[in-house]
Amino acid sequence: MLKTFPKGGVHPPENKLSSVSPVEVLPTPQQVVIPVSQHIGAPASPVVKKGDMVKAGEVIATGQGFVSANIHSSVSGKVLKIDKMPDSTGYKQLSVIIDVEGDEWDPAIDRSETVVREISLSAEEIVKRCNAMGIVGMGGATFPSHVKLSVPPGKKCDILIINGVECEPYLTSDHRIMIERGEELLTGVTIIMKALGVERAIIGIENNKPDAIENLTSLAAAFSGISVQPLSVKYPQGGEKQLIRALIKREVPSGKLPIEVGTVVHNVGTAVAVYEAVQKNKPLIERVVTVTGKDLARPCNLLVRIGTPVADLINFAGGIPESTAKIVNGGPMMGKAISTPEVPVTKGTSGIILFTEEEAVRNPSGPCIRCGKCITACAMGLEPFLLMTLASRALTERMEKERIMDCMECGSCSYICPASRPLLDYIRLGKQLTGKVIRERSHK
Repeated sequence: MLKTFPKGGVHPPENKLSSVSPVEVLPTPQQVVIPVSQHIGAPASPVVKKGDMVKAGEVIATGQGFVSANIHSSVSGKVLKIDKMPDSTGYKQLSVIIDVEGDEWDPAIDRSETVVREISLSAEEIVKRCNAMGIVGMGGATFPSHVKLSVPPGKKCDILIINGVECEPYLTSDHRIMIERGEELLTGVTIIMKALGVERAIIGIENNKPDAIENLTSLAAAFSGISVQPLSVKYPQGGEKQLIRALIKREVPSGKLPIEVGTVVHNVGTAVAVYEAVQKNKPLIERVVTVTGKDLARPCNLLVRIGTPVADLINFAGGIPESTAKIVNGGPMMGKAISTPEVPVTKGTSGIILFTEEEAVRNPSGPCIRCGKCITACAMGLEPFLLMTLASRALTERMEKERIMDCMECGSCSYICPASRPLLDYIRLGKQLTGKVIRERSHK
């Protein structure tokens, strides 16, 4: 019997339209807009100015504090300006705008395709290199990787978990990485194991990716301590706490991180980025993005320079179909609609989905019918209907008591609700209000 997490979850249609499409390299854009905040934590501070010439891979903003990340130029060219520009959220944030001229890379970057298996850096040096190269979580959370690799005093990690689940419908970028870059991925896992001081790693992959499971299982035979575990197909299996429960049956306590139960979780894309940083001295300046949609001419997976306009990706895939009603950054469950395709691709951009009107428009929200389906679907054991009501009334004390901060915003409750209530939207609002109260209290 395949492993999975024990409670909650839903089974949305997979719609993995681009799963058989090999990764293609998107042509370099004419201009990039690179936000200085592409990660959880403090924004980076620009170290270039208008008129400066930069190379691909050169630092253009440095991380501020432990929980932050360096930002590098993804192209070569001239800095046009440093200004506030809209990102995928619709808000403007400080960005470095670069006009592309040629494609000159930092000479310290090894651009050869030779896979380097031998790891020469120490654990401490690995952490420092990941910090310097601006590596963050590629699964969407964008948590600075050097922080995850730094086990806090008094804590111990005894097993590494690698997330190859990719349970979001439509998205296939991780799937293609596991098929096309297996050796680099497993070397990256070995590097992370060395940094954490662990001897065992498990790669969890849902059973709807048999080719990825077969490929990594075969390759893993040559790598010490790494195994591949097939999992049942159930959303949100890729959530950290759900994946940990499915693979090693450990329960992460409310409000705590995986290290509390002796484990650390990294995404497969992150493992490849760590490999490139440590073995190739390559910063995180490009990533694989799925571009897909039922009416899109050519659903595909693209290797994209950070800062590239989303419009370039869509045009490469055939352009915006007339039937398009919504463009979503990320997956259909956790992603968010963007107001314009002119916003840039960032380190956390896993996919761009073009929804038809039939898919995008739901029936008008009705009153709660007390069916309890949202409770059954919640993988965190919360009561979404109650949290929505509390959020609409800004009852922060009660929301905190009802563990609203445990919500991982997977969207299962909104998906399953027969009344089409905007449960997740209100819960996100409630988390913002409650989080603010908690931060203010901790600063007193």
